[in-house]
Amino acid sequence: MQLEIQNLSKTYPNGVKALQSVDLNIGKGMFGLLGQNGAGKSTLMRTIATLQDADQGSIRFDGIDVFKNPHELRKRVGYLPQNFGVYPNVNAEELLLHIADMKGITVLKERKEQVAALLQQVNLYDVRKKKLDSYSGGMKQRFGIAQALLGNPQLIIVDEPTAGLDPAERNRFYNLLSEIGENVVVILSTHIVEDVSTLCNDMAIIGEGKVLLTGKPAELEQALQGRVWEKPIQKQALEQYQQNFQVVSYRFHLGKMLITVIANQQPEEGFVAKDPNLEDVYFQTIAN
Repeated sequence: MQLEIQNLSKTYPNGVKALQSVDLNIGKGMFGLLGQNGAGKSTLMRTIATLQDADQGSIRFDGIDVFKNPHELRKRVGYLPQNFGVYPNVNAEELLLHIADMKGITVLKERKEQVAALLQQVNLYDVRKKKLDSYSGGMKQRFGIAQALLGNPQLIIVDEPTAGLDPAERNRFYNLLSEIGENVVVILSTHIVEDVSTLCNDMAIIGEGKVLLTGKPAELEQALQGRVWEKPIQKQALEQYQQNFQVVSYRFHLGKMLITVIANQQPEEGFVAKDPNLEDVYFQTIAN
């Protein structure tokens, strides 16, 4: 089972080049698409989900030409968009039964069984009779995953699923996604590095509509081994360091600014080598 994206491009009427010759091959498991807001992630997710057209290129999933046979893909895809709306005065069970009916699960007994099983899986069964406007943000996201899983899809697309969630809800969501990502293709679009480092075996970094880097997170981190350095500095010295070194990120730590620099050897006295992480890979990639 493979999702193949070739030479995919999309330019909006206002001239924004949302996608520029995107090539990706995505197999079973969790695939992370990492990029800043406005990088083109949501455009790519909507295009894969057949919700908008591309200007050129092709998408194939398990032998299906997505642009020629969008209805065939829709039978096999589950989609949780970035902004997932719900009917506030309906309870979770009622809405899932309605969505299941629209997805073609026409036998009532089968609908009820699948909805009950999904509510158990996303840990919402005990609150299935509560109105959706009483749900927390994390509960609504778990409901969103439940509706995406209706019909046993083989391709699941989740767009910025953890944005705005507190740490406890984010961990629940991680556990849920890791469970469903074993036997199907799951694409996780996010600007949160932790989402990808926690969940994904393969990934791509996208910026300005282009694929900038692909690979396995652990291997991409290893490629920076011995080249990442940190040093605490005075805030007012930041501009000078940015001029003299490849500063990829900076943050405050214990009241001082801590900068991270990429260099093949110690840049100057005071820099300490650090083990690279995916955040370093990400910042280096988008800085180039």
